[in-house]
Amino acid sequence: MKFIAIIPARYASTRFPAKPLALLGGRPIIERVYRQVSQAVDDVVVATDDSRIADAVESFGGRAVMTSAEHRSGTDRCYEALCNMGGGFDGVINVQGDEPFIMPSQIEAVMRCFDDPQTDIATLVKPFTVEDGLEALENPNSPKVVVDSSWRAIYFSRSVIPYLRGVDRSEWLARHTYYKHIGMYAFRADALRRVTSLPPSSLETAESLEQLRWLQNGFRIGVGVSEVETIGIDTPEDLARAERFLAARG
Repeated sequence: MKFIAIIPARYASTRFPAKPLALLGGRPIIERVYRQVSQAVDDVVVATDDSRIADAVESFGGRAVMTSAEHRSGTDRCYEALCNMGGGFDGVINVQGDEPFIMPSQIEAVMRCFDDPQTDIATLVKPFTVEDGLEALENPNSPKVVVDSSWRAIYFSRSVIPYLRGVDRSEWLARHTYYKHIGMYAFRADALRRVTSLPPSSLETAESLEQLRWLQNGFRIGVGVSEVETIGIDTPEDLARAERFLAARG
């Protein structure tokens, strides 16, 4: 398969305006994401709705494509960018523009899911550890994933799934392997076209997780596993934490 990695990046974030241009270790966040992704994929482009982001990307030698400011999700923005690129790609990797520590090994794990010809969409998980603690497991902002024996997603939830009946909650992490969802997706090009035409589903609306729309409509989501810890940046406080993380890594 010939892949393109598309990094959706918008300027007007409610919690952190101009986030892609915020500096992390002296470089814009979007540059750090772009350079990490370029280690694993030859074709990389930033899909944005703002010329300031496009100019910043081009200033460090990256590629950017302008897209509508009306998109409801990064998935929709990725599809417009794919159409603007003129086709020729079998697979599309959607990498969030606020993941400056994404590792090539994680991208490669997602691409390997398409070794199974029945995979329509792929995503990534990381096992929770006992050291993470129950608070991390129960955090509704960290969706959990249940997979089948073929490493396809059965369900995504903000709740803790599965529920261990008869086991004290303090023992759950020691008694079962729970998986944290890492929000990176890859699509066969035709699957991306089809999912962007679907209306919101009841499960998606209930949990506010767009991937449930895809599951509810019968798409097969392969799951890759990573042991790498990364830090996504949603708020200025996350950026300060990322600075500390970067400093600790040298």
